[in-house]
Amino acid sequence: QVQFVESGGGLVQPGGSLRLSCVGSGSIFRFYGISWYRQAPGKQRELVATITSQGTVNYVDSVKGRFTISRDNAKNTVYLQMNSLKPEDTAVYYCKGNNSWGQGTQVAVSS
Repeated sequence: QVQFVESGGGLVQPGGSLRLSCVGSGSIFRFYGISWYRQAPGKQRELVATITSQGTVNYVDSVKGRFTISRDNAKNTVYLQMNSLKPEDTAVYYCKGNNSWGQGTQVAVSS
């Protein structure tokens, strides 16, 4: 069973940037499509971005042009570069792959 560990969250002011990392275990990481989800307080978990094993990416409309998902298979890592952050981006961010979830990393956007 693959395992994921997220990191890179924190407190940032509106307009700021953060880069989240998701490190996966296993030698077949490169064959997985990986997704970033987020869950804000009192809200359902939502899909934010996905990258396939071939590198095709998709984003929810609310983050298009601000967030970039990428992967480095040599490091078993998927990144989520988040720019122009807004208060509504505040949430716990999770990565998911092969039906396995990480534990999440908190992102707070506030002045």
